Amino acid sequence: MMILKERKRYMRKCRKSTCVLLCFLLLSVWLLPGNISSAATADELEQSIQEKEEAISQAQEQKEQIQANISNIQAMVDELESTKDDLEAYVEQLDGNLAEIQSRINELKGLIEEKETEIEETEKELDEAVAREEAQYEAMKVRIQYSYERGEKNLLEMLLTADSFGELLNRVGYIEQMNTYDQEQLAAYVKNRELVEACRTALAEEREVLEEAKAEVEEEEAGLETLIAEKEAQITAYQSDINNKEAAIADYEADIEIQNSTIAALEAAAAEAKKQLEELNQPQVSYDGGVFQMPLASYKRVSSEYGYRIHPTLGVNKFHNGVDFAANAGTPIMAAYDGTVVGASYNSSMGNYVMIDHGDGLYTIYMHASELYVSSGQTVSKGETIAAVGSTGRSTGPHLHFSVRLNGEYVNPWNYLS
Repeated sequence: MMILKERKRYMRKCRKSTCVLLCFLLLSVWLLPGNISSAATADELEQSIQEKEEAISQAQEQKEQIQANISNIQAMVDELESTKDDLEAYVEQLDGNLAEIQSRINELKGLIEEKETEIEETEKELDEAVAREEAQYEAMKVRIQYSYERGEKNLLEMLLTADSFGELLNRVGYIEQMNTYDQEQLAAYVKNRELVEACRTALAEEREVLEEAKAEVEEEEAGLETLIAEKEAQITAYQSDINNKEAAIADYEADIEIQNSTIAALEAAAAEAKKQLEELNQPQVSYDGGVFQMPLASYKRVSSEYGYRIHPTLGVNKFHNGVDFAANAGTPIMAAYDGTVVGASYNSSMGNYVMIDHGDGLYTIYMHASELYVSSGQTVSKGETIAAVGSTGRSTGPHLHFSVRLNGEYVNPWNYLS
């Protein structure tokens, strides 16, 4: 009877020890973020570390590329010297430089947006890695404390109280699983620490790229202003030269003739397209008599009104076929009304321009843009952004020259604007 009672006591003790061990294993798993089914393994963390190292390398290359690609404004100015005697060639070459710099600015602004997104993602990943590290550390402390206080005694008791060789093997298996689990969690902890440091390094590199890109945007925009100032000085000097006055006036008139012939050709092409649509009984653009909206969301002032005026540098009475709105470079230019784009191109007079057919012989023209966002044949809606303010063509500063034509003649834009 005593032997039977002792055996039952050992069996209860054995089951208790086994339960304690299993409970500890479950506790360790529970303490880790997301538990064992979703906790990051050492291999997964290693992959994340490699991705961060690649991001660090890419950020370093981006910094070098930003520094290498900065526009050489002085070289551009020096190159323009050879074309100053030919105003048209000078304007075309300088506008090409402006377009190159503007493209560079757009690339940098795109990179800035990309880096801001990456920094946000890296900060989130860093926070997650730090939280996981803290949770792992706390779980390991519990495990170490338990092993120090009861581990060896409980393990030995488990082995000595086995009722059979099979049960002994099962218990040895439990012990091996526990040891394997401990090793895996230690390896994951070490890798997670490495990931934390990789995230911090990547974050620092990405922030450096961001600051470098912002600084270069400022430098490129300053270069843009330098070239525009050069252009203004050259055009003004050419038109103000008393000895060159007659040639300057003739050149101005030729410039207007270039504009008129280009616009007339576009109107003729649009009329032919309408004729073909009419023959095919296809719908055509038609003006419904609505009020135009202002072509700029914001502008400083009207720098030149529609109608006859004393030309600011030529000093003679000349007809100004539109309204000039002075605005900052890059200000969005919007379609004044619904219509179809019949022209979106560049020439040395109008610079980058857009021409929209609103139907019934009514057209609007937007000149001197830095960039065009629409193309010929495209349908646009009132208020849609079609370009950006610039100083291309015969322009001495950032502004929008806005013209309205009706049945082949320029008319006062204020008759249509709200």
